[in-house]
Amino acid sequence: MGLTEEELHTNGHLKPQIISGMDRPLQTKPLGEQPRAVRRQAIAVILANVGVLSTGMTLAIPTVTLDQLKDETEPVHLNGTQASWFASVNALAAPLGGLLSGVLLDRIGRKRTLVVLNILNIAAWILLATASQTDSHSFFWQLIVSRFILGIGMGLASAPPGVYAAEISVPRTRGSLILGTSISVAGGITILYGIGFFIRDDFRLIALICCGYQLVALLCVLPLPESHCWLLAKKRLAEAKKSLNYFRGLEKSPHITHPQVLEEFQVLQKSLQLRDAEEKPSFLRSMRLPEVHKPLLILMSLFAFQQLTGIFVVIVYAVQISLEAGISIDPFMCALLIGLARLVTTCPMGYVLEAWGRRRAGIISTLGMCACMFLLAGHSWSNLLRDVPYLPVVAIVGFIILSTLGLYTLPFFMISELFPQKVRGPASGLTVAVGMFISFLCLKTFPDLKEAIGMSKCFVFFGVMSLLAMIFIYWALPETRRRTLLEIEEQFRSGNRRAPADVEMQEVFVRKPEQ
Repeated sequence: MGLTEEELHTNGHLKPQIISGMDRPLQTKPLGEQPRAVRRQAIAVILANVGVLSTGMTLAIPTVTLDQLKDETEPVHLNGTQASWFASVNALAAPLGGLLSGVLLDRIGRKRTLVVLNILNIAAWILLATASQTDSHSFFWQLIVSRFILGIGMGLASAPPGVYAAEISVPRTRGSLILGTSISVAGGITILYGIGFFIRDDFRLIALICCGYQLVALLCVLPLPESHCWLLAKKRLAEAKKSLNYFRGLEKSPHITHPQVLEEFQVLQKSLQLRDAEEKPSFLRSMRLPEVHKPLLILMSLFAFQQLTGIFVVIVYAVQISLEAGISIDPFMCALLIGLARLVTTCPMGYVLEAWGRRRAGIISTLGMCACMFLLAGHSWSNLLRDVPYLPVVAIVGFIILSTLGLYTLPFFMISELFPQKVRGPASGLTVAVGMFISFLCLKTFPDLKEAIGMSKCFVFFGVMSLLAMIFIYWALPETRRRTLLEIEEQFRSGNRRAPADVEMQEVFVRKPEQ
């Protein structure tokens, strides 16, 4: 209906009209979510994760070098048993790196731990590139020592970049930034598959290329600011204020003037003061607390399922598995497709995990992995499936894409979310250690398992484990989407597993209709 002339005019003048909503205060983004702050957080996380590409390279190098290393026409070469040690010994060493990361994260900080990581990897790549060309015994042990050091670096790299990203970010940006580690690992795998596609008979040159890259990664870490959470825990207040100001888009000042930043700093400080006022039990005694042992058991189980479903087996033995699965294209090309599929799928995972939530992503991922593995098994058993063109390629690449959507990404993603600040370092290290030890067992025994039961039954085993992983995620994994780290800690302490979205959904169903 239009307004009458009397309503529009009062004593010959226009009657002022109030437009709905104009009297409300202007809503602005929190300081930590504004472009300048997000840009600083993103650049810091990218630089921190540059060195993590070496983890992907460490995982992928057996795929592109085993053919040459086992070639009996070479002056020095490996036998079958030695080759399985070369492929898996890095995973045996990774638990040491995981435990070392727990110590270093608390003792020397997040930034210096990343420096140690890059220096270790540089030494390992040099050792691999200079392996003996005349003595088979020296050749084997030099390869094993270099892979062992790379394994320590692999375990060392699993926690620090994610912890750093979680601490410098705000809840809305945290999900995307934590994924930097997974993207870097996927990128490292893809890069090495690509190098191996073009360089198939010179593992020393490949190692030298990796060494040069690692030097660049070390230089990238040097300008990083230290995490304000760690600085505050060490009572270095002025440096903590500078760091927090910087990551919230302000000048690097030892004084905090912005009210939002001051409130965040005071909340962190109060949390640390409460922690310091409490009796400081050892890590073993802390494990009795529900906010410690519950996430510890959940993440260890998640890492176990990650390995038992064959995700890392496919990465390490990509070329060999492609041949066994009956793929007709160049197996090195198939490996490159696997790497590209993982990399492309990992990039939008920050959006996927925020849109779907952790639980839904994990359930969809494991269900799809199960289907892909059963298709691969059925391809060798069923004439109907055997006649489907390119089915093995589609199933293997589909397995990689679906694993990346959940089970491959979630353990590394959530390791930075679930543990409370007081035990984040040692708990993250212990979790990675257990996960990598299980990885070693899977990688070392896979060739023998394949010989004993055949490739098809291995695919069935991986499919069954994927199904069990789906049941575990549905039953045990908490939803952490859009929760602060302190809220997640309280969730475990109180035993309330409902996510904010669950509460909102319940309110929708029980809300009474307006009269």
